[in-house]
Amino acid sequence: MQFRGKEVLTWSLNNYIGLANHPEVRKVDGEAAQKYGLATPMGARMMSGNSDLHEQLENELSAFVSKQDTMLLNYGYQGIMSVIDALTDRHDVIVYDAESHACIIDGVRLHQGKRFVYAHNDIEGLEKQLVRATRLVNETGGAILVITEGVFGMSGNLGKLREIVELKKKFQFRLLVDDAHGFGTMGPTGAGAGEHLGVQDQIDIYFSTFAKSMASIGAFVSSDEQVIEYLRYNTRSQIFAKSVPMPLVVGALKRLELLRNHPELRENLWKVVHGLQKGLRDKGFNIGTTEAPVTPVILSGEESEAAQLVIDLRENFHIFCSVVIYPVIPKGLIILRLIPTAVHTMEDVNETIAAFEAIAAKLKDGSYHKSDLKITV
Repeated sequence: MQFRGKEVLTWSLNNYIGLANHPEVRKVDGEAAQKYGLATPMGARMMSGNSDLHEQLENELSAFVSKQDTMLLNYGYQGIMSVIDALTDRHDVIVYDAESHACIIDGVRLHQGKRFVYAHNDIEGLEKQLVRATRLVNETGGAILVITEGVFGMSGNLGKLREIVELKKKFQFRLLVDDAHGFGTMGPTGAGAGEHLGVQDQIDIYFSTFAKSMASIGAFVSSDEQVIEYLRYNTRSQIFAKSVPMPLVVGALKRLELLRNHPELRENLWKVVHGLQKGLRDKGFNIGTTEAPVTPVILSGEESEAAQLVIDLRENFHIFCSVVIYPVIPKGLIILRLIPTAVHTMEDVNETIAAFEAIAAKLKDGSYHKSDLKITV
């Protein structure tokens, strides 16, 4: 991409399988915008904002993720917040993973009942919280909602979905999975982390966004017909908001078609993922325990060094990627998060690994403590 007049190789993209600039996608997006404009439909979904194409997209998504029914959502962040709010009342208890995305945390904050958190992917901790939650709902007459992610977007860890659904043998709860990073990337058909782990049928409410693999705007939630019917009439961010614009619906139908029918797109993604992750590990980099395309490179350094490092990486090596520092992670650590896509190449991978070797050496010898970093023009 172009950044302040320079071309940089970017690893900070929401475009896992390369659909953003796919010629068929660009053609359909343009034609749909020309035909409908961004104003159509001109109302909320329950009023004047429905169409056959909205319903077609919902039906195709339901079939793809193996659920009875689906509801489209205007945005992922706003959508899951409202879904959590609609699913629970003050008598219910929410139990959620400590490393859940901010949208989940904000959704949980809307909850007027009790909420218990368990340490990331700690199944023993989850079980302890389920004991507490069960005791409480037996008194209130409520129910339990467990929330986790299919793929955690910062670490690339998979949610322990197999172990969580196994707990259904001991406890009564519904499971909500946010699979923003798993949909389109994980599983034999790309239907997500639940498919990858063989437990899709045990996920009660499946949520994902169009913002990652689909390289668009919007989201969806899938579940049993009864649950989705309830959500249609109780999800406030959808009832009181304009429907998803027609060009986005038409574009999503094309994207879903390509995702389903062109497995080579996902195969290209994983070729790049394996090349990048193996190459980094072979050079001694710590990339944590990722099992997904998300690739965190974990370095030791201070916040002031991180700023110099990122400027050096961007300006002198022409590599652009996300940086994470305290307070998101503990002091003394720097994470550079890489998001491989199907449109990256092995040349991109090799160039990036060489650049990372150079900045790691400079970080180690203290070069980034200096404030007079030289920028090449």
